[in-house]
Amino acid sequence: MSSNFGRQLSANSRPLRENSPMSEDENALEERLVQMVRSNPSLMELLRAARSLKLKSWCIGAGAVRSLVWDKLHGFTTPSHIDDVDVVYYDETAGAERDSELAKQLLEFAPSACWEVTNQAQVHEWFLAARSEVVQPLRSLEDGIATWPEYATCVGVRLSLDDTIEVVAPHGLEDLFHLRVRHNPIRASAAVFKERVTSKRFTERWPMLSIVPGGPRYCAAAGQEQTLADDW
Repeated sequence: MSSNFGRQLSANSRPLRENSPMSEDENALEERLVQMVRSNPSLMELLRAARSLKLKSWCIGAGAVRSLVWDKLHGFTTPSHIDDVDVVYYDETAGAERDSELAKQLLEFAPSACWEVTNQAQVHEWFLAARSEVVQPLRSLEDGIATWPEYATCVGVRLSLDDTIEVVAPHGLEDLFHLRVRHNPIRASAAVFKERVTSKRFTERWPMLSIVPGGPRYCAAAGQEQTLADDW
């Protein structure tokens, strides 16, 4: 996947998508997401903290973004609890200790947050060391985000130096905004998906969600179905 930035939607949003045209609906969804993010002081503070790391390719993704959208669509006035703030980045030159070093830096900026930092360029090393499994290395930040267990989870945002909010959504935003929890089988097995639906209490926390066990598309980026390494 290309790591190049996509065309700019407006002064406040810029999609990070592969080289494919975006529909008007997708443009509108990205604009809505940007507005939601910008109107959330807590998430904006976290984005500014992550931006201070000066990483070349990064975003805050998964639960922080997913919960923000689903809370808004459910009309919740109190934000849902987020177990951790997932900062993902891509750096082929970084060592294994870099994640923990970055997490310590983030704690200095926002000590109340539970930071989880993961270099997507090293995910295949984790599989080999922790599970003795061989998976193909990820090629980019977007490539890593595209493997997360649900399509609605495969979304991230980041804050540029000029305060533009950039959206990373390899599979688009329809599942997120249409309140669909749909299994993404690129790397997460059906068993992992089922366990996540139960453990994360998706429908209990957001009753308007619909659970879709399997999606119509299968992009075997990893060569075969695998169990996901991280708890996104």
